[in-house]
Amino acid sequence: MNPIQAGSFLTLHYRLCGPDGADIVNTFNDKPATLSLGSGQLSPAIEARLIGLPEGSRTSFELAAGEAFGERNPELLQRVKLTLLRELGDPDEVYSVGDVVQFPGPDGQGGYAGVVREVGEESLLFDFNHPLAGQPVSFEVQVIGVL
Repeated sequence: MNPIQAGSFLTLHYRLCGPDGADIVNTFNDKPATLSLGSGQLSPAIEARLIGLPEGSRTSFELAAGEAFGERNPELLQRVKLTLLRELGDPDEVYSVGDVVQFPGPDGQGGYAGVVREVGEESLLFDFNHPLAGQPVSFEVQVIGVL
């Protein structure tokens, strides 16, 4: 049986749960996932826990607060002027707390998302932290194939 190594191509079922135990991702009732270890599809902390697992194994592990998706960074709370949002996006958009807004990357490639935390008259407060930053998570995995 092939053990998982850095750079392995994997077929697996997995389940990621937040601190409340609710599924964030669960492939067990659908098609298995295929991914390449080290490509950024899973957090480095989760990938590190997969190294050495043999093909056919099934296991679960807990990751402490901040371990899987980093600690919350207060510098990633940013105010964005409504005039700028209207200039760059839909000028008639109405924003509410909890909305997820996509922003273009600085190089025009890719992008990132921010969650509206506060709506003001002239600006919005966005949280650009990963939604699970600073929180414990549970990860369950069944390794189907390793190449």
